[in-house]
Amino acid sequence: MSGPRIRLHVEQPLGTGQAVVLAPGQAHYLGSVMRQVPGDTVLLFNGADGEWRARLTHANRRGARLLCEEQTRPQGAPPDLWLLFAPLRRERTAFLVEKAVELGAARLLPFITRRTNAERLRLDRERAHAIEAAEQCGATWVPEVATPRPMAQILAEWPHGRQLFWADEARAGAGGDASTSADGCRRPDTGPEEGAAGREACGPGSGRPGPAAILIGPEGGFDAGERAALAALPFVRPFGLGPRILRAETAALAALALWQARFGDWA
Repeated sequence: MSGPRIRLHVEQPLGTGQAVVLAPGQAHYLGSVMRQVPGDTVLLFNGADGEWRARLTHANRRGARLLCEEQTRPQGAPPDLWLLFAPLRRERTAFLVEKAVELGAARLLPFITRRTNAERLRLDRERAHAIEAAEQCGATWVPEVATPRPMAQILAEWPHGRQLFWADEARAGAGGDASTSADGCRRPDTGPEEGAAGREACGPGSGRPGPAAILIGPEGGFDAGERAALAALPFVRPFGLGPRILRAETAALAALALWQARFGDWA
């Protein structure tokens, strides 16, 4: 007999015998969309207590009640990898958020540059997309989607010890540097000592990655002043993503996949 396939994120505590009351929207999804009836089981997670199998005990149009029976997976956590991105057009931002969650980003930080339209991002909608992606992909956590802030402000408060890998579009195209974060996390123009430091910050030989982040620029690219400011920061590591210029959302997913394969939970 196969186990339950429906997964829902809830805000309530989970544990043996814990009753969980669903909001009307989730109750409608269970009863009217998925045709679940009392006695059926679903999977619940809240980002703190792992994943639990729960049995539906009551359902109507106004709500539903479930009872937690057994923990099916312990609480997990993604690798300590953040994604910084400038908001895109509505459907492209939704795609980026959804796939970043599936690829295991721990935190999503939208930022504002001189070429960013901050009105493009509705935080409540993007957080809902993150929850839906976590429900679908089997994660036991939902990454934070932070409030957009100016990039300069984020960088001024950057935490010590966290490497920032900048997907620099200027390194793509004919004659561009196609080295990537998968190649030792070292800046192409650095010597062996700095390269070794970069590798250690990303993840020593033990296979456990250090704190890291990936930075994807806005659709129109950074202006000259922003590029100069990024290049001057000691914790920033520019890298290229091959010979073609990628759209922002494509670059984000390619960079996440490279880092996960080299240092994260794909390694």
